[in-house]
Amino acid sequence: MTWYTRLWRYITLAHGAGGKETEEIVENLIVQRVPPNLWKVGEGSGLDSLDDAALIPLGDEGYVAVTVDSYTVKPIFFPGGDLGRLAASGTINDLLMVGAKPIAALDAVVVEEGFPLEDFNKIISSYIDTLKSNNVALIGGDFKTMPKGQLDGIIIASMGIGVAKKPIRDSDIKPGDKIIVSGYVGDHGAAIMAAQQGIGANTDIVSDVKPLTDLMIPLIERYADAIHGAGDPTRGGVAMLVNTWAKKTETVIVLDEESIPIRPQVREYAEMLGIDPLSLANEGMAVLAVDSDYADEVVKYMRKLGYDKASIIGQVYKPKDPRHAGRVLLKSVAGGIRILEPPSGELVPRIC
Repeated sequence: MTWYTRLWRYITLAHGAGGKETEEIVENLIVQRVPPNLWKVGEGSGLDSLDDAALIPLGDEGYVAVTVDSYTVKPIFFPGGDLGRLAASGTINDLLMVGAKPIAALDAVVVEEGFPLEDFNKIISSYIDTLKSNNVALIGGDFKTMPKGQLDGIIIASMGIGVAKKPIRDSDIKPGDKIIVSGYVGDHGAAIMAAQQGIGANTDIVSDVKPLTDLMIPLIERYADAIHGAGDPTRGGVAMLVNTWAKKTETVIVLDEESIPIRPQVREYAEMLGIDPLSLANEGMAVLAVDSDYADEVVKYMRKLGYDKASIIGQVYKPKDPRHAGRVLLKSVAGGIRILEPPSGELVPRIC
């Protein structure tokens, strides 16, 4: 009997939440079924690393970066954005997180019969406008409809293509690196959660969804050698991202709760519902692992670029005991230390 028939008989919402269950599906039902020699192209990266985008080597010209994601947020119009802006921003940000300059995108849109044409126009206009404002070409795509009742509204699959001269690979994260966030944690997840609960209009919680081109391109050009890892903490939030980094590099990551910027209203709302804010998604915030010699300088530069909440929130360590490799610890405001587990269960369905 296989692991999944022992534990699960059906796909659940938890499997798509970006936490431990998603990791199990990807690693056991997809990655392990592909021969290791087909995990990547040449000296690039792909299923071997599962970074935000795959890298295909171009010899002396660097790398082509490729990413693909499907977007199925509910509601499709939410405080701070909509499905179109979300899909374009997510595509652009995934390329940026591997050190690539985004150059083109393709989309595949599936719409339910009876979907309002006015809403469709707004969503597609938002998708195209976001690409256009970041000088990213839309070079192709696909459009299909499904009979009424066989799809919940609209889904956008978006593929991005970029070029990287010196890519950022999360596997390069090393002991001593400082963990930096570019802004507030958990804004998007809290905004979607409030909207799904029907109280979004009664709060001032707004999604942070936006492309990070204005942040990452200057950082890549100026600090390419100092940035050892980068990620946008979408499903599963910061908690899942840093746990993935610690596991991938066999290190221990320690976060300082007091240093993590979280809006008071986001913290209060998450705690009211019993959800760790660190498990909530962002769609316009970057997490970086930066050489300790440059960390303070990088934060100052990020603030100069307009990211005034950029902060050092933790550090990477070599485990004293090999059994502790892959662990993330959180120093609480009260002074205690606890293990920050990767999120599990149905956090916020249909979040991105």
